[in-house]
Amino acid sequence: MNVYQIVSNLARGDGVGNDILAIDALLKKEGYPTGVFAAVIDQKISRDIARPYQEMPKLQKDDVVILHLAAGSEVDRWFQGCGGHKILRYHNITPPSFFEPYSPESAAACRAGLEDVRKMRETPEYGIAVSQFNRKDLIRYGYRMKIDVVPILIPFEDYDREPDRKVLALYEDGLTNILFTGRIVPNKKQEDVILAFYYYQKYYNPDSRLFLVGSYRGMETYCQRLREYADRLGARNVVFTGHVGFPEILAYYRLADVFLCMSEHEGFCIPLLEAMHFHIPVVACDCAAIGETMGGSGILLKEKDALLAAGCVNEAAADKVLREQIVRKQDRRLQDFSADAVGKRLIGCLETFISEKVEQ
Repeated sequence: MNVYQIVSNLARGDGVGNDILAIDALLKKEGYPTGVFAAVIDQKISRDIARPYQEMPKLQKDDVVILHLAAGSEVDRWFQGCGGHKILRYHNITPPSFFEPYSPESAAACRAGLEDVRKMRETPEYGIAVSQFNRKDLIRYGYRMKIDVVPILIPFEDYDREPDRKVLALYEDGLTNILFTGRIVPNKKQEDVILAFYYYQKYYNPDSRLFLVGSYRGMETYCQRLREYADRLGARNVVFTGHVGFPEILAYYRLADVFLCMSEHEGFCIPLLEAMHFHIPVVACDCAAIGETMGGSGILLKEKDALLAAGCVNEAAADKVLREQIVRKQDRRLQDFSADAVGKRLIGCLETFISEKVEQ
């Protein structure tokens, strides 16, 4: 029995891509014959790690195919007609309305993904959603098969590597650093992060800086509007890093005093856990799966209020006792997402599914 994973777009540094590669390593460790296939593969990923989906071996009746769904793609249609046993690993799809003012292509991809989700509800025999929020989405779309929830598999030991020393040296200047990491895309609402930071800088701490770490490729118009917005507000020291390598990301986490998330659509939100790993207090808006991922830790905002967010950022940055309390609670929550715990849960779900199919 082979266990194959397939996805529309495979890239390192992307949440879905990282999940796939971590699962691939886990499956190999557990002794499963496995492989990763995609429609589009980042050129940095070698053929011994992933290959075009057209090169997938002929499926035998007992083989298992896991489709990671996060956008519309030709592989979704292929999945509906392929053989073997089919599992859907659902990462959620961003509503196209977020992208329509900035990228017709991205909006079209999201619409296609949502259409694929609706069309294939009878295709998978089993579902593994990365959050309860995503599981409810599938049920709302009419999925009737068993759906378990297993978080994204994150090898946290990777984050203990050496950070980029040049970035550390450049910004170790005594300013209080507020951080948000993630692609510069409209659903993540970087404009709300900028507004909250502006209030924080104006009313609480003028000696502060905001790092917006993430690629804006394909979202150049949105990024330019964000820059102009920060200028109009008069917010100083707003740094757009663009795409950076992993050592640079590690450096920004090590520099951060508070992590601020105002995103309105997340199927999971890995950066929240990354911030927890670096013992950074998190202030986040309770939207989509964010509250579920936080699990009662951090400071969770029940309403979108930039001035309130600024005040919470100040408390998390300035109150040492509160900061320690927040970090301790985040540390406890992070244990739920350890690679060992999540890996065992994932393998258990797969083995249960496989054993049921063998008995049939």
